[in-house]
Amino acid sequence: MAELQTILIFLALCVPFVIGTIWAVVDVAQKDFGSPGAKAAWWVIASIPFVGFLVYLLVGFRRGRRSG
Repeated sequence: MAELQTILIFLALCVPFVIGTIWAVVDVAQKDFGSPGAKAAWWVIASIPFVGFLVYLLVGFRRGRRSG
């Protein structure tokens, strides 16, 4: 029973980060950052597990513009 509890705690801590990373990568794909190099840099940053989406959310989210 303790193993199941450990697995559930692990999933509860990891799933939000996985969802956040997927969201950040998709958001970068939908935005224009002015140059392909800047977009590639934000794509790499957003793809870093656990902290990349937090950095993107705090710094890069408002830099890009939605491409129409």
